[in-house]
Amino acid sequence: MVSGVLVVGLAVAVFVGFNIGGSSTGVAFGPAVGSKLVRKFTAGVLFSVFAFLGAWTVGRNVIDTMSKGIVPVTDFSPTAAVGVLFFTGLALLVSNLYGVPASTSMTAVGAIVGLGLATGNLNRALMFTIVSAWIVAPLVGFAAGAVIGRYVYPRLESRLAFTRLDRHLVQLDRSGRIPRFRINSKASARDVGGSFLVVAIACYMGFSAGASNAANAVAPLIGEGSLGVDQGVVLAAAAISLGGFTIARRTLATIGDGITDLPILAALIVSTVGATIITVLSYFGIPASLAVSTTCCIIGLGWGRASRVMSLADMADPTLEPTGGPSLSADALAAASTSEDAPAGPTVGDLAEGKGPEDLPTAPDVPKIGDEDIEDLTAEELFDPAATSRILFLWVLTPTISVVFSYVLFALLL
Repeated sequence: MVSGVLVVGLAVAVFVGFNIGGSSTGVAFGPAVGSKLVRKFTAGVLFSVFAFLGAWTVGRNVIDTMSKGIVPVTDFSPTAAVGVLFFTGLALLVSNLYGVPASTSMTAVGAIVGLGLATGNLNRALMFTIVSAWIVAPLVGFAAGAVIGRYVYPRLESRLAFTRLDRHLVQLDRSGRIPRFRINSKASARDVGGSFLVVAIACYMGFSAGASNAANAVAPLIGEGSLGVDQGVVLAAAAISLGGFTIARRTLATIGDGITDLPILAALIVSTVGATIITVLSYFGIPASLAVSTTCCIIGLGWGRASRVMSLADMADPTLEPTGGPSLSADALAAASTSEDAPAGPTVGDLAEGKGPEDLPTAPDVPKIGDEDIEDLTAEELFDPAATSRILFLWVLTPTISVVFSYVLFALLL
């Protein structure tokens, strides 16, 4: 007979996975949907498939860490498992009320840490490794973004452009007796190749999200023994897929408002870097935040892009300041990288709203480092300081809430 506590635990696990799917699908497939390369339903299908693959393969290592590595399996009673999942969901709810995507991995680990502190069985050596990874991963994301922004991004931007498509890339032709799929007649060969790249990176992000986040939904139940690993992976993948097909549609629909100032090329770069960082950490069984790593990569990419106004020798001279414009910032990602006659490619928001260049621009020459004008590298602000502060605050607050409330509950009950 199935106990009431187990039913509640399964329901909370589905709720956590549901919210993971709702947020992760938009993050992974926002650029692809916004630029009309895939439809929302197709995005849900692809995300579900690749999230399951990530959870079934690399994600098992993270499940192993969270189900029996941070605290012993003996600490995961049915009540404890439900409590850990409840506080994970509570922190997600607080974050959603403020409109900020929480770090689900950090929040779930925080709940388990609260349990370990209450029982006195916390694996401090492993937690030191995990927290160290939480510090190093964003720094790696920032450094990778800075190097790419300074040395690689301008050359890619001068050669890659995305055409605005009024209709979806793949269309169903009903003119004949047998309907068949065909490529949008306005799409060039470069558009098709670029579209494949955008969708492939979105699938890669889906894989990374499944690998990192499946454990957040089911690890306590696996540690408690109510579910086997295979059963847990299937349950987590199903819940994540449900979110991808339902609440994620709203996220995908508003993607233009969310990242309007982020060019598609920049979105692809930060997605690749962020997903790679999280996939590598997941392989080693370390739960980490995709949102934190990608955000730091965005900041690094913008800083590296803006830093091209000065050579390394100039940057090493503390007495030398760039003249004729504002200070260096991440705003440069939203700016044209060349001349006024060669504007930067459209942003995800532009394409989602039906805007963008009618024709592919001719690839311009890339100015050398130190020759660019800082005024040409500054456009509308990419980051709202107040919003950024709120995001950082909640990224710290949500796992803190999870640890404190979890510790208080288990200290009283256990």
